[in-house]
Amino acid sequence: MSRGPLIACPHCDTLHVRLDPGVRGRAECRCCGTVLYRRGWLSMEQWVALGWAGLAVFAIAQWFPIASLSLQGQDISLTYWQALHLCWDRGYYGVSVLTGLVGFWFPLLQIALTLWVMQAIAARRLPPDLGRTLRLLGHLAPWSMATVLILSILVSVVKVAGLARLQVEPGMLGFLALCFLLTGLSRWNARALWRQAEDAGLVPVSGAQGRGRVCDACGCVQAPRSSGRCLRCGAAMKHHRHGEPGQVWALLLSAAVFYVPANFLPIMEVRTLLGRSDHTILGGVIELWRYGSWDLAVIVFVASVLVPVTKLLALAFLLWRNRPVDAEVQRQRTRLYALVEFVGQWSMLDVFVVVLMAAMANFPGLSQISVGPAALNFGAVVVLTMWAAMRYDPRRGWDILRDARLAKEKHGH
Repeated sequence: MSRGPLIACPHCDTLHVRLDPGVRGRAECRCCGTVLYRRGWLSMEQWVALGWAGLAVFAIAQWFPIASLSLQGQDISLTYWQALHLCWDRGYYGVSVLTGLVGFWFPLLQIALTLWVMQAIAARRLPPDLGRTLRLLGHLAPWSMATVLILSILVSVVKVAGLARLQVEPGMLGFLALCFLLTGLSRWNARALWRQAEDAGLVPVSGAQGRGRVCDACGCVQAPRSSGRCLRCGAAMKHHRHGEPGQVWALLLSAAVFYVPANFLPIMEVRTLLGRSDHTILGGVIELWRYGSWDLAVIVFVASVLVPVTKLLALAFLLWRNRPVDAEVQRQRTRLYALVEFVGQWSMLDVFVVVLMAAMANFPGLSQISVGPAALNFGAVVVLTMWAAMRYDPRRGWDILRDARLAKEKHGH
């Protein structure tokens, strides 16, 4: 095998020589089928321009109102930040902090850090703290949920459209544009930026100085080091790399405990001139269906009911059947884990919807929506299941297969 550049699959640790897949091409792991990297058709300078555009659109989306609502002479002009502030003023501190972090601060930091590193690579002048910056970006990326927020805004608008006269404002258009820009920028995760810096000759090449260990932070293949730190990014390289199954079980059981009140307690309380009513998550799905918005009802049902249950059951299955039978079975389990990773953050949709509707329907004396006790419980389910997926390590099963194969070969000789 060539000395490099090498790339290790994050799901099975199989080493590959990193080749150019061509414009709009992608490379997949020959062992488990995980997509290792893609190549677009834009240059780094063009990506930098899109990064600045993303930052500008983010400012428009957050600064300008999302929508204006009018009901019997009362007018509301709402931004997302105002919705968070109203949630805080009413005493829902946990929900306000959670949705503020994943819907505003983390996406803002993700765009800013990605843009900063892309500019440094394009200028061929890397900062001395690049390792810490990209480690922070790697930690932020799964918790940046701006795309989930955008879908939540659309669901909220449909729900309140029959309650008050609604007019779309520039902030809504900003969020829609942000959706497309973030989808593109999200391809530049921490490891993709390390590979770009590697191709530019700015950092050590993966695999050029030996093999035997893989840095979980930057993906650099290298020989074991006495210092216990990555030669490229400086991250600590643990001797015991696999997550403990006991920790994952504890997180899953905690999520299951929170899931019960999240579904049976009301997620929002609606007060109008006609009286007071409580709405559960499933009740909101049924309400959307009755309004004729069957497409949004299906989306909310999948994101808020089907996805959390699927994550809990899938991770429990992976932990329970932790002894791989053969490579094909382990490949299927790795794909199941990749699916759990992909859908993880979409369960936050209903929490966003409640925060937005509480601000959109705030007409004193006419209508008021309050955040119900299920919202924080459901947010805890999302956080715990995502954390459990991060702690689960699919490489454990592949290592067991490799050890069994080596033992068999040794016994055969």
